[in-house]
Amino acid sequence: MTAPVTRPQGARPAAGRSPDDAAGPVLGEGVAVPEELSARVPAEQRGPGRGRDDVRLMVSRGTEVSHHAFRELPGQLRAGDVLVVNTSTTLAAAVTGRLGAESGGEPVVVHFSTCGDDGRWAVELREPCGDPRTGPGAGRGGTRPRPGGPAGLVVRLPGGRTTPAGGVEGGARLVLEEPLVPGAARLWWARADTAVPALLARYGRPIRYGYTERDQPLAAHQTVFALPSPDGAGSAEMPSAGRPFTAGLVAELVSRGVQFAPLTLHTGVASAEVHEPPYPERFEVPAATAWLVNAAKAGGGRLVAVGTTAVRALESATDERGVVRAAGGWTDLVVTRARGVRVVDGLLTGLHEPEASHLLMLEAIAGRRALRRAYAEALRESYLWHEFGDVHLILPEEAPHRLHY
Repeated sequence: MTAPVTRPQGARPAAGRSPDDAAGPVLGEGVAVPEELSARVPAEQRGPGRGRDDVRLMVSRGTEVSHHAFRELPGQLRAGDVLVVNTSTTLAAAVTGRLGAESGGEPVVVHFSTCGDDGRWAVELREPCGDPRTGPGAGRGGTRPRPGGPAGLVVRLPGGRTTPAGGVEGGARLVLEEPLVPGAARLWWARADTAVPALLARYGRPIRYGYTERDQPLAAHQTVFALPSPDGAGSAEMPSAGRPFTAGLVAELVSRGVQFAPLTLHTGVASAEVHEPPYPERFEVPAATAWLVNAAKAGGGRLVAVGTTAVRALESATDERGVVRAAGGWTDLVVTRARGVRVVDGLLTGLHEPEASHLLMLEAIAGRRALRRAYAEALRESYLWHEFGDVHLILPEEAPHRLHY
């Protein structure tokens, strides 16, 4: 993994920030998102004839906010702009297992997060809430947090033979070894005695959280930009900012002179309840993307990242002068207002919970005043949150036009 990131000399501070707004939560005290504003199903399942691009688009330019349909995105961009997209495919990263080395044992849901260089996986263990359609504790449906550990804990994974008593003999095993971060309880390094990508392909399902209405097929968690990795790697959770794009919209954007720059960042399991900062993740910025981004910047084009994952990857490959170079490996970069951004001009992203660490990145790009203004508008206009919800486009504040006589 890379060394800890230090504050660069060349990072650009967020716009619209003053010294007296530096303390306290990014969105202010007491901001809460009502439950009814959680997107429970994908847009295409909310009514006949609807598509995945049937979501709303909130556009921020400084503290100026406007409201649009997502299909109006081409009108918000201009020729020469570059959309930086994450091509990571989403894995069926949730698998139901049972605790203990012997048959029986309590059911547990394993969220496979990230594969380490030594073949171990970072995993999160969660308690199944059960689903009345599949039986209590069967492991479908939502899950609840559960502390990981202790070291040496065995989880029996699917693939064995079911005994007459309802237990499972044989099959793969997962053994917890140590916390991902010393002293933390949520994510643990664990070693499986089977090929995990093959296990997920056969027995896995997409990770689902309690605010959603039902399980969704894996296709509902893929973006139009997703490309399968030869080694079976992918994201534990969908890079959801890219979800509303369709092939038709991509074609329209290209016809208007907007370009697309692909990169890859395989996302780990988010901390849905405690909103921890992101852990190190694998990324790759190819040479062609670095060239395109640098050429666009030199020509006055704007770099708009599609999702916080694209920001993390691209900024990890950018030097202190704002030059992007081909890069790959692990990144532990956390973009904050203190760090600033070096190359990204704008961001297309979903709406984040008030406690989410991603808001620090949004603040670095938009500024705190602008972000608070936008989220107040999103709440007032009843925008939908989470991976199947509406989206927010942050663009640089445009300078007023001057008349010349």
